[in-house]
Amino acid sequence: MIEYIKNGDETLGIIIRSSFEKDGIEFFTPGDYSQQLAYMKRPTGYEIQPHIHNIVQREVFYTQEVLYIKRGILKVDFYSKDKKYLESRTVTTGDVILLASGGHGMEVIEEVEMFEIKQGPYLGDMDKVRFNKNEGEAKNG
Repeated sequence: MIEYIKNGDETLGIIIRSSFEKDGIEFFTPGDYSQQLAYMKRPTGYEIQPHIHNIVQREVFYTQEVLYIKRGILKVDFYSKDKKYLESRTVTTGDVILLASGGHGMEVIEEVEMFEIKQGPYLGDMDKVRFNKNEGEAKNG
């Protein structure tokens, strides 16, 4: 129900399947991630105390993004930082995936509706480096 995709000690992604369920709260990310991901299940009548978030200056070095698959099937390819293909996973309706590090590409297997949540402000093309699927493969000759 929870899957950590790794390249050595580096976590590339975390998938929380739609079937995941647990009472209380569970954080899937360590405290030093710039994108925090948690699940909460609370009973009827439970109250979360009103609160205001403090202004805290943070320094973000890498964009981490969360995708919530509202409907459909999406194949996610994972790449190392040097653009080498590593492995793929399929996420489907109700699944959540955090793309934590390395590279990633996606293919829609069945029409998909999804939400993407990531840090801002968004800097357009300055925010990412695009590459071809096979760019990191070893060349012959």
